[in-house]
Amino acid sequence: MRADPGRFIIDKPAFDAKTQTAAFTFQLAELSFAETLVFPPGFGPEVAASPLFQRALNLTSCVVGVSYFKLLAPLEITAPDFSLTTLEQKLVLDIYENGLGEFYARNNLKRFGKLSLNVDTASPGPDPAFTPADRALILMGGGKDSLVSAQLAQSAGIEFTPFAVNPKGPILSCVEKIDLPPLFVTRTLDPEMFRLGRLKGFCNGHVPSTAINSAIASLAALLFGYSEIILSNERSANQGNASHDGRMVNHQHSKSFAFENLMRNTLAELSGMRLNYYSLLRPLSELRIARMFSQTNCFDETFSSCNKNFALSRTGGPLWCRTCPKCHFVFLIFAPFMSPERLSAIFGENILDNPAHLTSFRLLCGLEGQKPWECVGEILEAAAALFALSKNTRWKEFALVSLLGSALEAFYGETTLETAWKDLMQDVSIHNIPAPMHAALTKFTKP
Repeated sequence: MRADPGRFIIDKPAFDAKTQTAAFTFQLAELSFAETLVFPPGFGPEVAASPLFQRALNLTSCVVGVSYFKLLAPLEITAPDFSLTTLEQKLVLDIYENGLGEFYARNNLKRFGKLSLNVDTASPGPDPAFTPADRALILMGGGKDSLVSAQLAQSAGIEFTPFAVNPKGPILSCVEKIDLPPLFVTRTLDPEMFRLGRLKGFCNGHVPSTAINSAIASLAALLFGYSEIILSNERSANQGNASHDGRMVNHQHSKSFAFENLMRNTLAELSGMRLNYYSLLRPLSELRIARMFSQTNCFDETFSSCNKNFALSRTGGPLWCRTCPKCHFVFLIFAPFMSPERLSAIFGENILDNPAHLTSFRLLCGLEGQKPWECVGEILEAAAALFALSKNTRWKEFALVSLLGSALEAFYGETTLETAWKDLMQDVSIHNIPAPMHAALTKFTKP
């Protein structure tokens, strides 16, 4: 039996410029939680004291609060001590509904269309005094995507700073390779949240980390005067995983183009159109990104897209678990563009030559079950990649390629798979990349 969910209360946050610390507190039923963000020094105290920064702090408190809300997932969310604009309220509700969609599905909770956000409505306010420099924060995750964004930005002469929240393992080692001074923020969550999440009567599960890190990045951008926040979310992030409670649930909702537009518009309103937010890789498929990444080997020994092994230090243990769907998908999309020897050296195993992984690849390719709850590409993308390998002399004799090549052809048809491959090698026009930057980058992203 679940504890009484009560309601979730988001208190007014505070910022101490002397210690560079943002403090957030929350109330859930009879429980209280607190967390902090610590920023590096170097910003002006007048920025931290501005109404603009306080508004951004209020919004961020709502976003980071999902980590505590999910313990009981009540129907009522309230912020009694500050107000939000209509657009900000829409963003918050989207995060607590669609951003937690996987969490609801896997905990069998029905919340879509039932949550209420009780907060006073604010007007967008006067034009804020915010004059950022023409430079960007690029969110770094330690995987292939953000590294491709960094390479593209460097090639195009874009001034940027690598940004991360609680950096560790691959993020640290990859930022060292980029060789630019980073901007890191330390987030300390309430340990009681972790303890309760393991107890009967409380819920646990996936939270929209990209939304959380984006909100934190907006605070950093305002404090240090950045005009852009750049992410590395590809077109494949738009595809959902499963239907639940009348909606398609997407593990990557906060990486989707729909969320990007909502966050982008909210930050534009907040900053008087002076803070831009977009994904630099939105026109590209996972396969295109893999092809671009494979053109250099300087990150082969430092990057990792494996969430299971992400907590490892930069020198401790393998970077890839080799058993999760993310490892399998990343290995698969690299294979058409790398030799078996190079890819096996990166992962520590030729994953496509291990029959024990057969079920995982059948799921990734849509031959059974649903798309895994992971940041993996489109089902047809995986199928097209594996089918292409079945025609590749370097790869076709390996166990899983041999086992699945004919099954994919029978299930989808050769024409569908080959057409999908051609489509995935082309850029799409739906994105928010500013026109001058898009023109500068086009020559670096041609197939």
